[in-house]
Amino acid sequence: MRRAAEVGVVSLALVGMAAVFPVLPVLAAREATLPVGTVLPVRFETTISSASSRAEDKVLAVVRENVLDDDGSIVIPAGSELRGRVVSARRAGKVKGRSYLAVSFDSVEVNGRVHRVSTNRLGVQGRSGAKKDAAIIGGGTGAGALVGAIADGKGGAAKGALIGGATGTGVVLATRGPEVVIPAGARYRVRLADSLIVRR
Repeated sequence: MRRAAEVGVVSLALVGMAAVFPVLPVLAAREATLPVGTVLPVRFETTISSASSRAEDKVLAVVRENVLDDDGSIVIPAGSELRGRVVSARRAGKVKGRSYLAVSFDSVEVNGRVHRVSTNRLGVQGRSGAKKDAAIIGGGTGAGALVGAIADGKGGAAKGALIGGATGTGVVLATRGPEVVIPAGARYRVRLADSLIVRR
């Protein structure tokens, strides 16, 4: 009888503890996966240029639209920060070669948690200035002097006239082609190069 009474007291004690400290269910961490090729619509917050940017310069963008998984659930909310770097920045050549600018992103912040991400390189190539150069070169010495003055000042004007008169190539040597600029506010779409797992 005494042992039974002790067991009963212990059972009542456990029931009382359960009432005071209810058992909470263990919540499994929810994860969502975005597959390779998923499109991330972005808006640049940083201005970069083939003329002034250098490889490894930091780049900041934000996701401008909700990114959903196959179930239609939001995985990356609009406004999430996407961080990356300049991969390549090449100025236009004076004689030949177009400008080029490339960036890639390596992390995204979702609801305060930073996730590693890998995106395909976003590369932009400048237009060729060949047709414009050829038209000005055809003008002869005067064209060479004019472009030299614009590009280099008074000393450049004399040099431009001399080169233009002798070879007809003063414009190409005195000017560069158009540079590539991705300004803050520019909108692009980048794709995931690897799948991304996001904890929610």
